[in-house]
Amino acid sequence: METASMAATAGSATIVGAKLAVNYGVSQRREPQLSSRVSLGRNSVFVSKAGVYSRGPNVGSRRVGASKRVVAVNSAAAASSSSSSSSAVAVPTSSDGQKSVAKPTVLVAEKLGAAGIELLEKMAVVDCSYNLSQEDLCAKVAECDALIVRSGTKVTREVFEASKGRLKVVGRAGVGIDNVDLQAATEVGCLVVNAPTANTVAAAEHGISLLTAMARNVAQASASMKAGKWQRNKWVGVSLVDKTLAVMGFGKVGSEVARRAKGLGMTVVAHDPYASAERAKALGVELVSFDEALAAADFISLHMPLTPTTDKIFNDESFGKCKKGVRIVNVARGGVIDEPALVRALDAGIVAQAALDVFTVEPPKEGDALVNHENVIVTPHLGASTMEAQEGVAVEIAEAVAGALAGELSATAVNAPMVPAEVITELAPYVTLAERLGRLAVQLVSGGAGVKQVKVVYRSARADDDLDTRLLRAMITKGLIEPVSSAFINLVNADYVAKQRGLKISEERQPTDGAIEVPLETITVTIAGVKSKFASAISGNGSITLEGKVKDGVPYLSKVGDFGVDVSLEDSIILCRQVDQPGMIGKVGSILGQENVNISFMSVGRKSPRQHAVMAIGVDEEPSKVTLQKLGDIPAVEEFVFLKL
Repeated sequence: METASMAATAGSATIVGAKLAVNYGVSQRREPQLSSRVSLGRNSVFVSKAGVYSRGPNVGSRRVGASKRVVAVNSAAAASSSSSSSSAVAVPTSSDGQKSVAKPTVLVAEKLGAAGIELLEKMAVVDCSYNLSQEDLCAKVAECDALIVRSGTKVTREVFEASKGRLKVVGRAGVGIDNVDLQAATEVGCLVVNAPTANTVAAAEHGISLLTAMARNVAQASASMKAGKWQRNKWVGVSLVDKTLAVMGFGKVGSEVARRAKGLGMTVVAHDPYASAERAKALGVELVSFDEALAAADFISLHMPLTPTTDKIFNDESFGKCKKGVRIVNVARGGVIDEPALVRALDAGIVAQAALDVFTVEPPKEGDALVNHENVIVTPHLGASTMEAQEGVAVEIAEAVAGALAGELSATAVNAPMVPAEVITELAPYVTLAERLGRLAVQLVSGGAGVKQVKVVYRSARADDDLDTRLLRAMITKGLIEPVSSAFINLVNADYVAKQRGLKISEERQPTDGAIEVPLETITVTIAGVKSKFASAISGNGSITLEGKVKDGVPYLSKVGDFGVDVSLEDSIILCRQVDQPGMIGKVGSILGQENVNISFMSVGRKSPRQHAVMAIGVDEEPSKVTLQKLGDIPAVEEFVFLKL
């Protein structure tokens, strides 16, 4: 496989295949034969033909094993073992029996299928500690890079604060994420992933099971027989054929329930403000309003998440809009039903029956009126409880967490923009370009932390809806903020951190007549309302302006202010403005050579002969202040600045 060599620097961007790294990186030197890979954060990982290399806060670059996939990420701290009797810590060992190093620690706080644990143990130290109190959880996360939970563990703001920035990913083994504080996770740049597909069929099947069991009084009839009774006439049910089912929430589970209900001969309507009408139509389902669904339904099946909007959305008012004798199934979230209101509706005959798998408080209190109601059948949150679903969820969440720790953008990320794999692959070098333009631009600002207004212009032959710039904007934000602050920026929290710092980034598209096969011709970053350390970077509009483009997969700086240059953005750069006269390249090169500073490239841009010119010099080493001053002492040099990548 051909590889594109790129410098792997703090916040650099590189790609392996179609997988984007949302990494946690530190400044690095180039390794030989680097493949292109995006590194966005602290512990960066990259692949060479010789194997996998990783770099973390307190460790140097080391080879950690030949592989075609990124499988290891450095971690500065070892795993802590739990004193709890239910805690087991698996510490991988090398072939010589020594403890492995440079592996992240994953805390599994609720039971997870063996296949998922085995997958995690290949690349991490796995600490399985169950039934943790909130205090114990907070104590443990400070030593963990990832946390995996199901629905029983609350991952609160306090948990994220207790992690002190170490927690990089939270995995929810299942669909719902209402037990995770997404805002707090986003603020600290912690990725949240879930496992939305593996238990979809299981949850849908359980919903249909409860639907049919409720309609035919299966649970009550079974209990009656076990009590020694034979009451055929008492347990007469209702048919499902030609009845209307209202599916409330038309996501993955809801649509699967609808598909199965159609097979039972039911008419299906659905309410979901975010559902696609085309998708519903393809399944033979009509999308209706909330009130229309209630009025039409003989049966209601709930599949909505628990949010501030849906909390207790089924209440006295909602039940009052239903047909008398409606039957309700809930395999979603207990909190969407006002349980005392449901008891009142059951007692009044407004709701004939209910079949519930989830409850506001789990487990419900002993003697709970709803659980013990004669017209209610209940199961203890069994929606995902099939052998196949348990293993599937375990593997799905383990793969998502492992991928996130390896710096890959997960398709199931909840609090980061979903960028299709093909877009990630295509934009890889432009991601690098965007971050480095931001990084260079902010270093040109006098008192760089004062940047408030930034404009980004994308020149492209593509239509607006055929160019996804969210990833590019996040990387420009990262480049602008990280060099002048202690903030950690990644794709997860870029917009949040920018907003908190009062940084406004506007975007503009400029159409061109170029080839649509090329995503972008140029990216221009402009910082307004600031002074520049390098006056020549100020363009005619009075703002610091840098323009870049991609050539042969490599990012280049193509303009500084109004001066055209041609500079590969692989190394740190010295910019000099000088009088355009013979011998300048030789004088600059001679001084750098005498000071043992290796030049990797040089480019000179000018507007006209014998006037002013800007020289851009790529260097492998950071020049000393003495070296830079020697450049400034050259009579024809008018200004200079060193920019670190």
